Amino acid sequence: MANNSKTVTFKIKRQLNPDAPATWEEFRVPYRPNMNVISALMDIAAKPETHDCKKTTPITYDSNCLEEVCGSCAMLINGKAKMACSALIDHLDQPIKLEPLSKFPVVRDLAVDRSVIFENLKKVKAWVPVDGTYDLGSGPRQSAEDQEASYPLSRCISCCCCMEACPQFTDGTGFVGAATISQVRLFNTHPTGAALKRERLTALMGDGGIQECGYAQNCVEICPKDIPLTKSIAEVGGQVMKQAIVDLFKK
Repeated sequence: MANNSKTVTFKIKRQLNPDAPATWEEFRVPYRPNMNVISALMDIAAKPETHDCKKTTPITYDSNCLEEVCGSCAMLINGKAKMACSALIDHLDQPIKLEPLSKFPVVRDLAVDRSVIFENLKKVKAWVPVDGTYDLGSGPRQSAEDQEASYPLSRCISCCCCMEACPQFTDGTGFVGAATISQVRLFNTHPTGAALKRERLTALMGDGGIQECGYAQNCVEICPKDIPLTKSIAEVGGQVMKQAIVDLFKK
């Protein structure tokens, strides 16, 4: 919804440290055409005062690239996980409510600890193995069709929006999440990455693995990079099942 007023109102959930109680503060910043949430947070940092002129501290949040590439500025904007750098004020209802992602430990204010996704990526060995420090020469060639199929999967920016939106991503399930499963698909389709295919699939057979997915499809709806996450889950699920059957008959 376009905003024609001279100021933009923000209600921001704040928390001094992981153990401190959460509080809310309201801010009003000057409106400018085409401004995004990050630019508003920068305005607040330049003059950290609440709407009633009470002195406060700048809002703590993560950001880096400011062009929806690094994935660090994900937060809840009006209750929905979004990238703050690409969330335009003109498209948001006011007052704009900013909160940290709810499924990750709060560090301070809007900054959260998302290290769980990197631990999950390590668990499934989400990389292309290359041994030694010497020149191995050119890697195996991939067809244009294979490259076209893999490219959308490589667009993941580890923003964790899919994990935030997933009803199965909880402490109780330990679910690795759609982003990790999609990376398994990406590296299993790479000619060199396929060397670790069995290890990746085995990792998804255990607790928190692909069987925890309830196929709610929230992940594919909220992904800012339009990654075909549900297709990845379906394809990797088939691979896991085949591997489990092969392992069963090898015993």
